[in-house]
Amino acid sequence: MTTSDMIRELCEKKNISLTELARRIGQSPQNFNKKLKRGTVSFEEMMEIAETLGVKYEQAFIFQNGEKIQMQRSK
Repeated sequence: MTTSDMIRELCEKKNISLTELARRIGQSPQNFNKKLKRGTVSFEEMMEIAETLGVKYEQAFIFQNGEKIQMQRSK
């Protein structure tokens, strides 16, 4: 599943359009659509989407023992 697919499914489950999501995260719908088509949505943007829609987003390497190497959102 691509990042774009994940965002589309999230919007569907949260009953929100991609256009509305773009506006909520401060982007034009046209610019956001281009990022989805190119697959260039950044980790920071994914975190912002998660925060905006009230879900958790993780990006990590997970070892068999459960240890994680995980990116952190910078502020």
